[in-house]
Amino acid sequence: MSSEIVPKNDFSEVVGFIRKAREKAFRSVNTELINLYWQIGEYISKKVEAAKWGKGTVTKLAEYIKEQLPDSKGFNRRGLYRMKHFYETYRGNEKVSTLLTQIPWSAHLHILSKTKSMEEKEFYLRLAIKERYSVREIERQIDSGLYERTMISNTKLTPVLRETHPSISSVFKETYILDFLNLPKPFSEEDLRKGITRNLKDFLLEVGRDFTFICEEYRLQVGNNDYFIDLLFFHRGLSCLVAFELKITDFKPEYLGKMNFYLEALDRDVKMPHENPSVGVILCKSKDSEVVEYALSRNLSPSLVAEYKTKLIDKRILQEKLHELFLISEQGSVGGNG
Repeated sequence: MSSEIVPKNDFSEVVGFIRKAREKAFRSVNTELINLYWQIGEYISKKVEAAKWGKGTVTKLAEYIKEQLPDSKGFNRRGLYRMKHFYETYRGNEKVSTLLTQIPWSAHLHILSKTKSMEEKEFYLRLAIKERYSVREIERQIDSGLYERTMISNTKLTPVLRETHPSISSVFKETYILDFLNLPKPFSEEDLRKGITRNLKDFLLEVGRDFTFICEEYRLQVGNNDYFIDLLFFHRGLSCLVAFELKITDFKPEYLGKMNFYLEALDRDVKMPHENPSVGVILCKSKDSEVVEYALSRNLSPSLVAEYKTKLIDKRILQEKLHELFLISEQGSVGGNG
């Protein structure tokens, strides 16, 4: 009796068929569900605006739905008001209308309740779709103030980075939240590095899914010496290597010299001909913005300095910081026009 050997690739193709079908079915069901909630929200909103329904009418509607459709969930008074709020938030906004059915209702609820401006809502809608975030992941990004951190970072990119990588906007942040590391007190740079590699999935969620991990303590050979980059990644969107140097101290200008050396070695000996120049990220415990500005002002390598926090930052602090930057930008525009 001969045993037939079947390649696992044949099996994986079938699994792929199942997954694609499930995703397609989920998208179809989700589209119908979001459209239903929009329709109900629109109906209630128009009745209330026309002064035909008072507050008690929505409660009676919830009771009627429960009586007629006892197995239906989410149509209580609170759920119906959420649908009304959903419709009233996005009605007339053509920019986001095509995005609404692409994420689940539970993700919408987090975005609606935890964001303020339409710009912030649109940011998270597009992010959730692009990165295919789960509800838990999008909640974590909102709670960590990703919108504020991204907007602040966009204003701090050096001309060298923008010239070398024109599409770099929104890729890097000024502050990274590493609350998932559970580091000892005190911790060393090795603890920090090991903590990141142990929690690589969460770190990639924080830095962005276009990053692909290459190596921890990546060895560079220059002359007769060996040098080690703490963490080396490749960014698919920028098509370049990204070196992360980890520091448990405040930023010091001399850190840039070491990073410039690493980037030169990467570009000469590691980078593929079709890839773009490598980027360096010096990730420090904290930084003095004025010191960083001075250090980077004549630096010719595409490097940036960021800081990390091991606990979530109060979003109000981030919002105040972003507001200050907007005011400075507006004052600069007025001064330039005058």
